[in-house]
Amino acid sequence: MKTTNPGLIVTLLAAAALVKNRFIGFDGNYPSADGKSFGVVNDDTDSGYYATVVIDGIVLVEASAAITAGVAVTTTNVGKAKAVASTEKVNGYALDAASADGDLIRVQLK
Repeated sequence: MKTTNPGLIVTLLAAAALVKNRFIGFDGNYPSADGKSFGVVNDDTDSGYYATVVIDGIVLVEASAAITAGVAVTTTNVGKAKAVASTEKVNGYALDAASADGDLIRVQLK
């Protein structure tokens, strides 16, 4: 079992249907690919409802592909974590390795 240590949890109006354990943008949608996120959605949330969002601490995030533990991560356009290339904005650091799309990894939010 992977342990988390969420810090501050706030609410944000969901502008789209959101999936638990994915990054969310400041506008209530998924962030743009390689963009800066507001935090990570704590529960599945329908559009028009308030999502609980973890904005600091250690959280579970769904990976989009293989990720090495210790690398900086950013977001895809559907809120999944991916390893940062040189130009993306860092949203956190992978504390676990992911072997494939859909794996849940712990991320230390930045």
